[in-house]
Amino acid sequence: MITVEKLSQENLNAHSLDHFIRHQVVTECWRRVDGQWGLYPIAFTEDWDLEKLRANAQALADGLEAGMLGFGAFDGDRLVGYITLGAQALGSRGQYRQLVDFQVSQEHRGLGVGRQLFTRLCSEAKSMGIPKLYISAHSSKESQAAYRRLGCVHAEEIIPAIAEEEPCDVQMEYPL
Repeated sequence: MITVEKLSQENLNAHSLDHFIRHQVVTECWRRVDGQWGLYPIAFTEDWDLEKLRANAQALADGLEAGMLGFGAFDGDRLVGYITLGAQALGSRGQYRQLVDFQVSQEHRGLGVGRQLFTRLCSEAKSMGIPKLYISAHSSKESQAAYRRLGCVHAEEIIPAIAEEEPCDVQMEYPL
């Protein structure tokens, strides 16, 4: 049974992602060419090794300490998914908070874990008075389909510093 809990020093440490499987075979990605969005044959495989997993676990812990909000999906005591929200207001009117991380371990994808995490984060963000989430989303066909199923749309306003960090990502938002 999967439980969703607020991430904290009590349930997150440098080894929390040691068994996490961040594996994705990508064959097509969305790109904007001449002002039009289209799917293009861009193939690669994303795999995180133990070093990357531990670096991400440490980055999660550091982010929480710096004021980020995060939730984890746990299968027993194993962290199998997580989502985080940045602490800084963004956008010309401060209308955004960035969805910083959103990952579900491969063996738990397609089971509603991501939706549980997203729903919980959105509920908390809305109660904090945050109008919209800002998402620099992976451009793969599968990732974009998942964000669309959650109700995310292209961002009305692009945050240049975020877009420049990952130029192939699709800048999206989710109104709360």
